[in-house]
Amino acid sequence: MELPIVTPAPVVTAHAAVFRDLFDNQCQFRHFQHYLTGLIVLPNKSMASIARCLLESADKTNLSRFLAEAPWREDAVNRRRIRFMLQQTTPHRRRRRESLVVIDDTLCEHVGSLFDDVDRHYNHSDGTYPLAHNPVTSCYVSGPVRFPLGLRLYRRYEELTQWAACVAKHFPDLKIPTDTKGRNRLHKQVDPVLLQDPEFRARHEQFRTKIALAIELVEEAIRHKVPFGVVVFDAWYLAEDLVRVLARRRKDWISLLKKNRLVETASFHVRDANGWPLKLPGPHIAVEDLVPLIPAQAYRPVTIGEHTYWCFTLAVRIPGLGKVRIVVSFEHEPLTGRPVVLVSNRVDWSAAKIIGLYLHRWPTETFDQDSTGQLGFNEYRMRSTEAIGKHWCLVFVAYSLLHLTCLPAVPDRTKGLIQTIGDACRQQGRALLQKLLVFVHDQLSHGAKPDHVFAQLFAKQRDMVPA
Repeated sequence: MELPIVTPAPVVTAHAAVFRDLFDNQCQFRHFQHYLTGLIVLPNKSMASIARCLLESADKTNLSRFLAEAPWREDAVNRRRIRFMLQQTTPHRRRRRESLVVIDDTLCEHVGSLFDDVDRHYNHSDGTYPLAHNPVTSCYVSGPVRFPLGLRLYRRYEELTQWAACVAKHFPDLKIPTDTKGRNRLHKQVDPVLLQDPEFRARHEQFRTKIALAIELVEEAIRHKVPFGVVVFDAWYLAEDLVRVLARRRKDWISLLKKNRLVETASFHVRDANGWPLKLPGPHIAVEDLVPLIPAQAYRPVTIGEHTYWCFTLAVRIPGLGKVRIVVSFEHEPLTGRPVVLVSNRVDWSAAKIIGLYLHRWPTETFDQDSTGQLGFNEYRMRSTEAIGKHWCLVFVAYSLLHLTCLPAVPDRTKGLIQTIGDACRQQGRALLQKLLVFVHDQLSHGAKPDHVFAQLFAKQRDMVPA
């Protein structure tokens, strides 16, 4: 059995009124509060589980209609949430130029293909292709303040356009290769013909690359007047299109650099261990070939917090990116293991500043862990894209409200959080347990029999109670 919910979580009650006018009626608003509460305090975040634990809710179809049919708009809720969070966190945030927007993506893996827009996506961590949704997200980080900003669902071109079915329709005798190179060659062969099909062309025009989605998220943050000066992302997003937009918007950026990226050899000089200039072959050299040429004595210790990195930094030109600064860093002085190479548009920044700012990307990793492990980001069972998007929206709301309880009571931009999101969830659970005990006490004080009170609390969980 799970904790019966007799009232919304205290953090929801405290802040839910900010969103009241975005819902058509009190019933929708109650569902909003109940769903947030279920995400925060219940171990099982499914609609069925939340409905079972709510004393006021009839069944899970009420919550299902709230997510799939009720006319509230997730974009309006998201705008209101961001504006509210910026107002609430003003004393805690750092200056604009020290605040970041972090771009990342994650996989919400599922079993079965009945979900809208589910597809097989590449998992970089283990090289597999699980069935999943692949949302691209943006997060705001400013000192101790960190909360999600926006989300875009990435859909692979072949899934979105129903490419395989269209190939079978227009080229029934063609066999689609399973290897990447073979499929790419086939794309060049058949896509010009497929684009003559109005239905295929309409789906083709809906496609957005991850780079395009990242640009949308940056532009959205600017429209919402989020105060930030730096955008941080991993090597997957380091593309000329995104860099061009950031330059136009006067935003600095830091990224990981892939080992196969080419550097213009005429743009820099490297000396060997004896101090003699190294002669580099060709107009370009790959980063993975450059790093072994750097002598060990060229690395310098850079201390960030309690950790010391051994770093070498250089201003270079990279095709498509222009003049940039790269930082090659090792974890330990022996310079063993795989180096991490960072790159930034700010050639005037030191290695310490570039590494320090990039390390602020870590809160997005904890956000992924907390939103998944504590708030059920990937535990949805609804099938429609609209309902899934609203679920993600409400997870963002739950995370943001909980984050307010993690900030120190006295604003201090130099200190961290006073508790984790997990701690905050457990705190809300304890508060609801206290409310439940008060509810039971009141019922018994008014003459209700214990068996009746128990039956009332667990009526919808009776199938879970052992005989």
